[in-house]
Amino acid sequence: MTVKSSISLTDEQHAFARALVEAGRYASLSAVLQQGVDLLRQRTDAEALEVEALRELVSRREKGEFIRPDEMDARLERMFADKRRAHGLSS
Repeated sequence: MTVKSSISLTDEQHAFARALVEAGRYASLSAVLQQGVDLLRQRTDAEALEVEALRELVSRREKGEFIRPDEMDARLERMFADKRRAHGLSS
């Protein structure tokens, strides 16, 4: 189903959309705007998924063991040393 809607564009937005139509990339201004709305929906959905994934990660980290800063430094140093050895670099 298609719904007609009246919108307002800035001069710059209108010129850009019109140029896309004139270049043959879209059949009409409506097609340009439909594509724009679809892209915004995809971006919004992707951002929502990212936020949910980050919330899940934070939740898991909060429930995990706490590592003191000096313990984390030691772990990182061991990890770096292991990586340097794996790549044949001196410590």
